[in-house]
Amino acid sequence: MTSHQSTQTMKPATAAKKLGVYLEATPADFREGVVSRAELNELQANPPQWLQDLRRNGPHPRPVVAAKLGVSIAGLARGGVTEALTTEQIETLKQENPEWLVRERATQAEVRKEAARVKKKHAERND
Repeated sequence: MTSHQSTQTMKPATAAKKLGVYLEATPADFREGVVSRAELNELQANPPQWLQDLRRNGPHPRPVVAAKLGVSIAGLARGGVTEALTTEQIETLKQENPEWLVRERATQAEVRKEAARVKKKHAERND
């Protein structure tokens, strides 16, 4: 008796999320098909030109935009950023440094500081 292993596939939205790219900016054949685990691994190991370009220039999905700006996704929404942004738009925002971005970066810094404090306290308790 042999075991038959089925090919694991995912929706394009899931694959785009794993690749860190904005689904709507991917080629039509990517958006309209399914992606196997092997195809995803190949895209990660040897990204085609379209994937390299998207990662470099965008438009980037909100999690990537938030990371590049040093804020949370909720912070983006509070700042009125609801669309995918290109690398150029992100750099412009960084240069302009609007008040909401300053505030959200400070909030994010406090959140990280508190998380580190809690982690340290938890580690000390377990020693």
